[in-house]
Amino acid sequence: MKEYLEIYYHNQARIESFLEDTLDNIGALCESGDSNFKSLYKTFPSLELVYVINSKTKLQTSANIYRYSVDEKEKDQDRSYLIEKLKVKENGYAFTPPYQSSATRNICISVSKKEDEDIVFMDLSLEVLLERLGLIEKHKVFSAITKTFYIVAGYLMMFLSGVAIFYAGADFLTNIFASKLSIDTIFKPIIAATLGIAIFDLSKTILEQEVYFKSYVKDSKIEIKTLTKFLVSILIALSIETLMVVFKIALENYDNMIHALYLMIGTSLFIIALALLIFITKKRKG
Repeated sequence: MKEYLEIYYHNQARIESFLEDTLDNIGALCESGDSNFKSLYKTFPSLELVYVINSKTKLQTSANIYRYSVDEKEKDQDRSYLIEKLKVKENGYAFTPPYQSSATRNICISVSKKEDEDIVFMDLSLEVLLERLGLIEKHKVFSAITKTFYIVAGYLMMFLSGVAIFYAGADFLTNIFASKLSIDTIFKPIIAATLGIAIFDLSKTILEQEVYFKSYVKDSKIEIKTLTKFLVSILIALSIETLMVVFKIALENYDNMIHALYLMIGTSLFIIALALLIFITKKRKG
């Protein structure tokens, strides 16, 4: 989705000009007698929703008109929040940035055209619009397979993260009830819970970015941020494991302390590498 946003913003002027010219050629939308805006749906394959708002009363005067259905529930609803956000051009058109439609759940842009007291709002699917304009090439079967894979992998990782956290709690309570108090009793559940949180956070990011697209901030560093957040969680778990090993060796077998030193050196190198990654990323951003 990030690539779609980049393509849209790079070609925004061209896209808006195309939509304005096409709508001008259609003529007045509210006076055509086409109550279901069938001509609009024929002209724009990307069109998902049409509705009309009165600019004075700020009430929705039409139903939500979809390509194949009509929803009367939204009629007469107050749409002041939409009117106040409009930045209408001199030619009567206004465009919104890409957003997730609450009606269709797809990423779309809204185009509005003012005609006397009426403002016609049109929601167009961003993906279909870019495809129709030849700005992207999409293979539907491959895209469906990719999305399905991310859904399965994302939810599987969420499930496994829950299992890890459940194991942490169950193991701790079992040892407590059995009166088995040791370093392992305390630190092992912490490590398991930390890894569970790291896995859950990674799966949440995958689902947001590749399936549900809840994050729409145009940020070229989002992959680095996700990787950094995940590595920090892993580093916390590794540091706890190192500390546990040091304590166990110090208490049980002091002669093996050299192995604890090796583990501490490895963890320290991990910290240095992560610090360099964060430093280089911030330097490029600055």
